[in-house]
Amino acid sequence: MTSAPPKLAVTGLNASYGRAHILYDVALDVGASEAVALLGRNGAGKSTTLRSILGLVANCEGEIVFDGVPISHLPAHQRVRRGLGYVPEDRRIFSDLTVEENLEVGRQGLRQGAAQWTHERLFEIFPNLGELRNRLGGRMSGGEQQMLAIARTLMGNPSVVLLDEPSEGLAPKIVEQMIGAILAMKREGLSLLLSEQNLRFARLIADRVCVIEKGRVRFHGTATEFDARPDIRDTYLAL
Repeated sequence: MTSAPPKLAVTGLNASYGRAHILYDVALDVGASEAVALLGRNGAGKSTTLRSILGLVANCEGEIVFDGVPISHLPAHQRVRRGLGYVPEDRRIFSDLTVEENLEVGRQGLRQGAAQWTHERLFEIFPNLGELRNRLGGRMSGGEQQMLAIARTLMGNPSVVLLDEPSEGLAPKIVEQMIGAILAMKREGLSLLLSEQNLRFARLIADRVCVIEKGRVRFHGTATEFDARPDIRDTYLAL
C-alpha cells in the first residue's frame, strides 16, 4: 500500500535578496490535513521560505509541486487561484473596511476538494469576529486582526494555508483561541505550513516539524521524533 502524495512538496529551494543568499536547498512537504511547523530563530529563513513557496521572492529557484502539479513557473496570483492560501506576518487587513467587508475581499469561487467557507462558518471558528462583524479593521486589537487575516484567507477556499508567525505578539488568551481555531481548520481538511518561534504553540498543532537555521533545514521529522531530540532544540532554537 503506497502513501498518498503530499499536497505540497518543495525540493531544492534556493532564494536570494540581491547578493544575499537566504535559502540553501530547502526541502519539505505537507500532507493532506496535516500541519507542519517550520521552526527557527529570527532571521533563520522561515518567512522567506513561505514567501518563496507563494512566489513572492523574485530571485528564487527550486521545484514546488502543489496537488501533484509543478507551480514554480507560476506567478503568485495564479498559485493562490489554484488553492494556496497565505497569511502574512503583518496581516495586511484593510483598516477602513469592516470585518465582513474584509472577508468579502478574500472571496473566491468554489474549489473541488476544498472546504467551502462562509461568513457564518468562519464566525463559528472565530466567534470574536462574529461579535465584531461591523467593526472597522483599524479599530480591532492585534489578536482580532490576526483572526481576521486568517478568516479572510479562508474565504478563498484554499486547500493549503501558509501561516507566517500566527502567534506573534498575541496575548496568552488569544493564543489559546488561535490554537483552537487552527485545530478546527485541520479538522476541516486543510493542510497547514506555519512558521513559528513559539515552540509550545507549534507543538500543540503540528504533526511534523521542520527546523531551519541560516537558510538550511537541520531537522525534518514527526513531532514525536522532534521531542526525542533535545539537542536539536538546544542547538537551533534556544535563545
